Amino acid sequence: MILFGESLNVISNVIGKAYRERDPKPIQEECLEQQKLGMDYIDINLGPAKKDGHELMPWVVQVVQEVVPDMPLLLDTSNIAAIEEGLKVIKPASKPHIVNSIMARPERYTVMLPIAAKYEADIVALMWGPDGLPRDENERAALAVELLYAANEAGIPNEKIWVDGIVTPVNIQQAQCVALMDFQAMVEDIAPGVMSTCGLSNISNGPPVHLRPILNTTYMIMLERHGMKSVISDPLDTNLTAVAKGKRPDIVEVVHQTMDGNAPDISTLSKELGDYVKTVKVITGENLFSDSYLEI
Repeated sequence: MILFGESLNVISNVIGKAYRERDPKPIQEECLEQQKLGMDYIDINLGPAKKDGHELMPWVVQVVQEVVPDMPLLLDTSNIAAIEEGLKVIKPASKPHIVNSIMARPERYTVMLPIAAKYEADIVALMWGPDGLPRDENERAALAVELLYAANEAGIPNEKIWVDGIVTPVNIQQAQCVALMDFQAMVEDIAPGVMSTCGLSNISNGPPVHLRPILNTTYMIMLERHGMKSVISDPLDTNLTAVAKGKRPDIVEVVHQTMDGNAPDISTLSKELGDYVKTVKVITGENLFSDSYLEI
């Protein structure tokens, strides 16, 4: 599993302050730490950046590339001008850089796709349409066909597209968690050669903090089995990184068994592995979510 480090984000108190004050030190320290912790890409998230994004993005790109020149970057902001200014100064890395994200809305993609094509960047194709979040896997598929066709027409081949079907919180959108997996299984048939990604931590956005790591890790394993190629993840979650890099086959095996309807008897498992069985059943909707589901 390819990992996009999510921590270079304006919502972080430390990073947000460094952005505002144009202080390179915390930004560069974060990048070096993400590299050390096994991230494959770094996501530069400026948020809306309405006022100064066109100046901030190229500055951040240059600051980051001073210390991790070989790491590919995701440029992440709703400010289209900021994206283009960042692409103007970005230097080649070990893999193509990525524009994150291009929504399935004509007023957005008709402007952003030519920019990405001009600078030969990969793109994240976000399945957020004119009506917002798709209701199910079929609406996601319809948006994917529209957006990927437009991308191909703009000169961006499938191999440079990362489809994001949108992860939703399990505590309020249990059915959507299954719909995304069903959509993910369709992606390769819709567009052969296409890549995929997601904002993984959205599944645990809302549940108690202690549940977030196991929800994130379990869902990553489930999505990967359905064909997911990468996730935007928390670099500090070392267990998730270990699973993503193939170092915890025991966890992967018990998740797969449970997905197949062959869940091991929890009484025969360690508490750690038993909790993964319970988490699969919550994500699939076999059991209802509650903040105390691991204690039941």
